[in-house]
Amino acid sequence: MDADEGRWANEIQNAAPFPDYMVIDGDRVSAGPRDRIETCDPGSGLLLHHVPAGTADDVNSAVDAARRALSGPWQSIPPRSRGKILWAIGERIRGGLDRIALIETLDSGKPLRDARASVERAADYFTYYAGLTDKLEGTSVPLGRDKVCFTERVPIGVTGHIVPWNVPLSMVARGLAPALACGNTAVVKPAEDTPFTAILLSEICLEAGVPPGVVNVVTGTGRTAGKALTEHPDVRHVTFTGSVSTGKTVMKAAAGHVASVTLELGGKSPHVILRDANLDHAVPDILNAVFKNAGQICSSGTRLLVERSIQDALIDRLTTKTSAMRLGHGLDNPDMGPLISSRQMQNVAGHIDRAKERGVFIVTGGEPASVNGCEGGFYFQPTIAAPLDADDELAWKEIFGPVLAVIPIEDLDHAIEVGNCTPFGLAAGIHTRDIAKAMRFAREIEAGQVYVNGYHGAGDTVPFGGMKQSGIGREKGMAGIEQYCEIKSVTVTIT
Repeated sequence: MDADEGRWANEIQNAAPFPDYMVIDGDRVSAGPRDRIETCDPGSGLLLHHVPAGTADDVNSAVDAARRALSGPWQSIPPRSRGKILWAIGERIRGGLDRIALIETLDSGKPLRDARASVERAADYFTYYAGLTDKLEGTSVPLGRDKVCFTERVPIGVTGHIVPWNVPLSMVARGLAPALACGNTAVVKPAEDTPFTAILLSEICLEAGVPPGVVNVVTGTGRTAGKALTEHPDVRHVTFTGSVSTGKTVMKAAAGHVASVTLELGGKSPHVILRDANLDHAVPDILNAVFKNAGQICSSGTRLLVERSIQDALIDRLTTKTSAMRLGHGLDNPDMGPLISSRQMQNVAGHIDRAKERGVFIVTGGEPASVNGCEGGFYFQPTIAAPLDADDELAWKEIFGPVLAVIPIEDLDHAIEVGNCTPFGLAAGIHTRDIAKAMRFAREIEAGQVYVNGYHGAGDTVPFGGMKQSGIGREKGMAGIEQYCEIKSVTVTIT
């Protein structure tokens, strides 16, 4: 072992112990002789630890525990007291911020500052929804003097949460917090690449006063544990974030027992730069939009639509900044960290290799990267390809990596046409000094969230979700409550 590898081995040892168990009905369920899933540090390639490869029987046990908990002490806790428990979860997350962020960085590869922000965001979800528990009010419906009619919001039941690897803790929290606020119970299936912080969160919930069985975590693969969770007849709602193809499979499985779904799926979001834009402001927004988390964000602004008259000047600026970006291990807080796995690095490299074969010009980047002291990590250079036709594979297919596709446009009409030409509709952005053009773009672009003179600037209380094949439903904010409640109407005849 060389000195650099020894450094990362020591960092991993300092972060230990990693949770190597599932949490079902308040109990730790260890791997024992069963199959295990190993997870590694994307920054160094070194093994972190392992978790159980959960089976359909484990999912059944977790769902049974969640179903029993629905009629247990959790149901009798008054809404305001439930809110206090959610607030306590948020505070406990903040209290453990340093260790949780360290584990999140080692597990996902993201820079430590971003991991800390994600942990803070997870805490914010719980404290935000803590304030809504006693405000889930119904309405009265006038039916005449001889009848009284009112509605109430009731929990939907057992909820399933299938979480991706790109923002592990925050993604769990943004679905789990509103589900608990409404009085539901939950079974969480974290991604096999990043299981640890979901397990830690389930134990924080228990410590904060959530009864056993209310929050369960089953680790495992999507093919086994994820499939069993979506197909389970006692799961009344499934929240899933991931690929379009897997989302369709989840939707079909949930339809088998008429469960509702929230789906956040793929994206290939347009980021429009008109010729009157302030480039001093636009350039850092462009870079953040596409290279944050090494491009592994569904809503990344990966399609840069630039008015032709400023294209060369903007590409020059972007190239200078991009070529100077520092890659490195997440614990060193680089400009950009690694991809999640060797598999994902090969996927990104495959897209670029095919583009080169087609004659696409790679302005900068375009190769796997070697980082001193992190030779076993999964790094890919931040990449810009320009100019591209709107129908090129790099311009319409989600890559989920640090690749910016630059497409020249003639004007706003052309930007809207190109912006809407993919099957996705998750996010979009525009930089312009002309507010009329900005508002027209916001109205006509097919996207669930639109950013004007910024990107990724909305808060965690702003509804988030996609149009077209980017998904169904909304998470975050008040809208995030809707899918976890059902409306019950009660009509009383006065005799």
